[in-house]
Amino acid sequence: MSIALIILAAGKGTRMKSDLPKVLHHIAGAPMLVHAMKSGATLDPAKTIIVAGHGAEQVSDAAKAFDETADVVLQTEQLGTAHAVAQAKEVLFDFDGDALVLYGDTPFINPKTLEHMIAARADHDVVVLGFEAADPGRYGRLIMEGEHLKKIVEFKDASDEERQITLCNSGVICAKSAILFDLIAAVGNDNASGEYYLTDIVEIAQRKGLNATSVTCDESETLGVNSRVQLAEADAIFQSKARVALMEAGVTLHAPDTVYLSHDTHIGPDTIIEPNVVFGASVTVENGANIRAFSHLEGCHVSRGATVGPYARLRPGTELAEFTRVGNFVEIKNAVIDEGAKVNHLSYVGDAHVGARANIGAGTITCNYDGVMKHHTEIGEDSFIGSNTLLVAPVAIGANAMTASGTVVTQDVPDDALAIARSKQINKTGLAVKLFDMLKKKKNNS
Repeated sequence: MSIALIILAAGKGTRMKSDLPKVLHHIAGAPMLVHAMKSGATLDPAKTIIVAGHGAEQVSDAAKAFDETADVVLQTEQLGTAHAVAQAKEVLFDFDGDALVLYGDTPFINPKTLEHMIAARADHDVVVLGFEAADPGRYGRLIMEGEHLKKIVEFKDASDEERQITLCNSGVICAKSAILFDLIAAVGNDNASGEYYLTDIVEIAQRKGLNATSVTCDESETLGVNSRVQLAEADAIFQSKARVALMEAGVTLHAPDTVYLSHDTHIGPDTIIEPNVVFGASVTVENGANIRAFSHLEGCHVSRGATVGPYARLRPGTELAEFTRVGNFVEIKNAVIDEGAKVNHLSYVGDAHVGARANIGAGTITCNYDGVMKHHTEIGEDSFIGSNTLLVAPVAIGANAMTASGTVVTQDVPDDALAIARSKQINKTGLAVKLFDMLKKKKNNS
């Protein structure tokens, strides 16, 4: 049976105190909406529909950046969850499959949980995801009779007896698409909030002779994010699980709580991650690398056996080949560093290609930007770049070439050549003392 995802993402998120739509606030470097889409994408859906409202254009851009085939529909008035789902009807008017309703502000539903819901749908017309709540609070309650779900009662409308129930509603629902929209058409708004509740379809299904059930999951999967505090809690949950997953996969984290991971960080076994390392989006680290303390990586690829840091920054477009070394206070951007090359300290290499086994001395700068355009620097294999060299791009350093310390390179350097480009040193005898005396008098008289 084919699946359509309907992801509700229309809320403003007043408690966020933000102009940004709630579902676009980030957890581990990705919008909450993308986390929900990634979870649903594991089911290989035939269609994905995002129901947008506040900040619809921004929401649409984020959704399509993840899945360009996603459909985005608009809920112009926020009249409740049933009303929101109804906005997807036109897109699914001829869809002969199941529809699964997810939420853009509930980012942690486990793909295996969704698979259990799909499996349960084979024997039931409506399947609702529930959880046993440690503190049921104001959650809606699932009213069960054996395996049959009789109704869902919102807290505002629940009796004192119903409020004692700890099996709560996550809001995630699965049903055959045609049945889902037939049930929604019968939903009214005669309730304490005057809204059209999606949860009412369970009781309506009973009246129509259909059956419903619930599948349960861990409460942590159903965490909804409505405030900055909850956003921080959600990020902490993600980080904790991601760190454990890495360690179980063979990665050493010396101080796990100090390592920050992105939603798409990939790190191979036998890699060592020292304390206080930050991984931004789109980072891959191959087996056996060493990422030393206080380094920041984003949009880069680190190959087997490479060493990065401490205090290094790898920016987007960086490619480190096997057994390269990038040391302390080095920044690399949009550059390829070939096998065995070293950029050990206090250097900036941008828009460049560094050949195999080249050695970049301390204080080297590739001057790649002229204020308007970026320019490329080519550094040949086995070359030696002396300390405090400025490479004014576009420029090429040949294989086995050298630059003298303090050189400003403005022309290509041939293979095997030594480039020296610095002003002549002149020593003025006794002038230092005279200058100091003059400056001290000036200071005392001021």
